[in-house]
Amino acid sequence: MAGKLHFSLVSPERELFSGEVDQVDAPGQEGDFGVLPGHAPFMTALREGPVRVTADGRTTTYDVQGGFADVTPEGLTILAEHAVEV
Repeated sequence: MAGKLHFSLVSPERELFSGEVDQVDAPGQEGDFGVLPGHAPFMTALREGPVRVTADGRTTTYDVQGGFADVTPEGLTILAEHAVEV
């Protein structure tokens, strides 16, 4: 799979991240999951845990406490109840 995935991480306080990435790994209620460019659409609830964002060989981790993840053909959006960069 070539290309990049558009990813946005938003909390009630502010948008923590918005940009093109290679992969996002997140803690779903039914288990951890990873999203790459071209992933099939789905929506899931999140549990507390790390969201790892990989872009250009660098990984950034955010601590998320609940929320929702929505994968669409346009990309991945995480609406977190609370999130901070680790």
